Amino acid sequence: MMNPYAILGVSERAPADEIRKAYRKLAKELHPDARPGDKAAEERFKQVTQAFKLLSDPEQRARFDRGEVDGQGQERPQYHYRSRPGAGPGQRGPQGRFEDLGDIFADLFAAQNAGGQRRRSAPEKGADLRSEVRISLPEAVLGTKKRLSLPGGRALDVTIPAGVNDGQVLRLKGQGHGSLSGGPPGALLVEIRIAPHPHFRREGDDIRLDLPISLKEAVLGGQVRAPTLDGDVEVRIPAGASSGAVLRLKGRGAPKSGGQRGDQLIRLMVDLPSGDPELEEFAESWRPPTGYDPRRRLKS
Repeated sequence: MMNPYAILGVSERAPADEIRKAYRKLAKELHPDARPGDKAAEERFKQVTQAFKLLSDPEQRARFDRGEVDGQGQERPQYHYRSRPGAGPGQRGPQGRFEDLGDIFADLFAAQNAGGQRRRSAPEKGADLRSEVRISLPEAVLGTKKRLSLPGGRALDVTIPAGVNDGQVLRLKGQGHGSLSGGPPGALLVEIRIAPHPHFRREGDDIRLDLPISLKEAVLGGQVRAPTLDGDVEVRIPAGASSGAVLRLKGRGAPKSGGQRGDQLIRLMVDLPSGDPELEEFAESWRPPTGYDPRRRLKS
């Protein structure tokens, strides 16, 4: 047997406002537009609507409480039920009047003001929609455009601004779910995921790069080409450069506030060929200068 109180999840002594709120919450969750293709939710929505329809009518609610009608509002055989005047959960208080079902279904709930006049609240906006987009580090630093596939077969071109961070969420107003009550649509929340880069690393506003150089370039110095997010540039290697030395390229990093950009930090890494007999012969004959100790920084 259908019990409208149980269907709405309220007690038999629940006031009108509590029943209204319970229906409003369930109707939003179970509405076919919110859960397309869910037959169980659709059937539950019908039950919730019927339960509210009965309990929103003070006279029908009182008759149900007295056992005169069932949960569908149909007449039951009369067994001469008795009730005390004014008693029972169907009692109608000064503010116990519901608005009609159409008002509730449209999500426009009335409230009694001090003068007894009915006032409607503004329609609520639709729910927000969440999505995720994966981009490369250069795209994150320089900005890009991506096409997203959204529920319902909808596609949307999203502009990713320069300088976004991993995990940052872009909020696109009006691109979310539609409203069930005639209000504005919700927002589309796009979470940014930045794929690791094989060469570049981002640290705040700076970009780091390990640049391999030859032994000759390290000893004698010279010009070499180094990659940046904006393309290759010429970099001058100072003579006598050691592995770990850092060169700074101004304005080649990520965007900062105020329109400026961070820097690119290039760490030099001396790369030696393996199995080179001439290099091995040179190393055997090489004598370091007096006082030279490559591990002097590790000594206390």
